[in-house]
Amino acid sequence: MANENSPEPSYTLYVYYTRYSSWGVRAQLILEYFNIPYKVQYFNYTIPALTPPHELTTLPVLDVSPAPGAIASSSEEESPLRIPDSLAIAEFLADQHPEKNLWPADPQLRALARVAAAQMHSGFAALRDAYPSNFVSRFTGPGIPFPEAVAKDVAKLLALWHRVRVASSKRLRELGETDQGFLCGGFSIADAFFWPVLWRLRSYNVPLAGSTDEARKWMATMWNHPVMKAQGKEYFRQARDSQSHFGVYDDLFKATSDVTSGTFSEDWVFDGDIA
Repeated sequence: MANENSPEPSYTLYVYYTRYSSWGVRAQLILEYFNIPYKVQYFNYTIPALTPPHELTTLPVLDVSPAPGAIASSSEEESPLRIPDSLAIAEFLADQHPEKNLWPADPQLRALARVAAAQMHSGFAALRDAYPSNFVSRFTGPGIPFPEAVAKDVAKLLALWHRVRVASSKRLRELGETDQGFLCGGFSIADAFFWPVLWRLRSYNVPLAGSTDEARKWMATMWNHPVMKAQGKEYFRQARDSQSHFGVYDDLFKATSDVTSGTFSEDWVFDGDIA
């Protein structure tokens, strides 16, 4: 366990505005949920003055500056460690803060969480391609596409949540530990990785037919938790800033007459269904 009295490195997270960012928002949620201090710099690739510099073209990126008093390297000025990719960032933070259990402490639960996060990190391409991440906007109507490939991805997603919750509940009972309702009991990197796909289901009014009680209870745990609600307020705060606007996402169905575009209210609550 890390020495709580020892100086810690400082973190700066470089991301696109997180109300649209399916990759960067994962890293931000991990930092927020586990109360890891950090600074954030937002970018907007649709506004020339707010595009990231060349060395930050692939976001998110976490810069890690040495802790005050750390042993200096042979170079005169220590460059920060620069970590791209949401999963690499998550793994680095888990290694740096083992006392916070970013992954479950139990090996079996940890394996379940890692498998789930890896599947989200590399899979569900049809769902991702059809529905860009957009937390604030709400699209309804028969013109929203729901092709077979997307329907299959949604079914796989709901089945995955069901399997992980059932297996985790069983393991937690064996361990005699409290089940907090997240994928593997307590909140972990796995939950953070599925946070933006929850938006997609909400923003595009995706049918949840076939979802089990276990899957819906996990969704409710995520949507109604104070940390996720606080993050939601941050996305609405961003929406009030014109610099954060990504027209390509907000105007996705602008020319489609049978889709109604609007926004959610900040006090929206998941009650077992999206509509």
